[in-house]
Amino acid sequence: MRIGIVTATYLPSRNGVATSTALYARGLRERGHEVRIFAPRHPQARGHEEGVYRLNSSFAGARTLGAPADYPVMLAPGPLLTSRLPLRDLDVLHTMHPFLAGRLALRWSRFSGAPVVFTAHTQYDQYLHYAPMPRRVGRAMLRPHVAAFARRVDTVLAPGRAMVEMLRDYGFGGEVELFPNPVDLASFREARGEEFRAEYGVPGDVPLVMYLGRLAAEKNLEVMLRAFAQAQASRPELRLLVVGDGPGRAAAQAAAPPGVTLTGPVSYARVPEALAAADAFITASTSEVLPMSMIEALAAGAPLVAAQSPAALDLVQPGVNGLVTDAAPDALAAGLLGVLRPDRLPALQAGARASAAQYDLPTRAAALEEVYSRTVAQGRTRSRFSL
Repeated sequence: MRIGIVTATYLPSRNGVATSTALYARGLRERGHEVRIFAPRHPQARGHEEGVYRLNSSFAGARTLGAPADYPVMLAPGPLLTSRLPLRDLDVLHTMHPFLAGRLALRWSRFSGAPVVFTAHTQYDQYLHYAPMPRRVGRAMLRPHVAAFARRVDTVLAPGRAMVEMLRDYGFGGEVELFPNPVDLASFREARGEEFRAEYGVPGDVPLVMYLGRLAAEKNLEVMLRAFAQAQASRPELRLLVVGDGPGRAAAQAAAPPGVTLTGPVSYARVPEALAAADAFITASTSEVLPMSMIEALAAGAPLVAAQSPAALDLVQPGVNGLVTDAAPDALAAGLLGVLRPDRLPALQAGARASAAQYDLPTRAAALEEVYSRTVAQGRTRSRFSL
């Protein structure tokens, strides 16, 4: 098949959508498909990118909309650029965004007759504090727009149950297929964490807790840091590495108790060794859907200690690969101490690795191929209205 993926974010941006898109492209290509990715230009992108077609973007627009620093906002291509894009022989289009990227996917589907698949990745209500408008106004505009977009595509996917519930709350009553994100298990099976520990002065026999992800208000970092401080009061040898970047980094640095190191961002190539260094992974976020970092932590053998969130309920098998607690410092601290007990940790680490098998890239790529084949076979069953 000739597959077109229209995305508002792609490597080298660091986020779950960019990472999962790149993984799926690789997995589908390994299965013999041609994958064309249409993504915004990124100033850090270097050299030739096979099968990637960059569209104009704006970092000024990103700042205005409150987007992350490495998340340029895609600009609508004009007729000349559009005419140069390889769109007319596509068999299927896939987008993860109900805004401009999604509108382009719908518009471009007219050129080839290709159906459109939409993966709802983001709980948009949780990010309205970034928008330059009152939250109430943003919600009133957002919900009907997302529901209307979902009605116009041919297949709707969601990485976790939370996204299904979100679409229902927004007013979409159509079929939604649960479709988890992938992980490249091979890179995590082979990863060793000794060098990463040494880089940050963590001896091999010291229990190491890790958070890896975006540093922002919705991640509830203050609660996480307070939970670690409480756990450390019982086990003073504990260390915490906070890996990532974002607008909350300075506040997290100021609030970090002794034993906490903020490493800043690491390249995706180093994520396996970073997570392999950890004995456990902690998150206090209550808005997660199915983040790549939590799946990757499981793949690296780091059991999860997670505040109750949609992702935690989807991923964590209590007592098998981690624990789910209330989003309170004392509850998270107790959960962390329980997971790190020497008589429990080895079994939880083995359970973490075993539970990640279902997310392995070859398995997920084959499943996505089946979704595309089924969607193409069904034909374009939904009407298209003018954009």
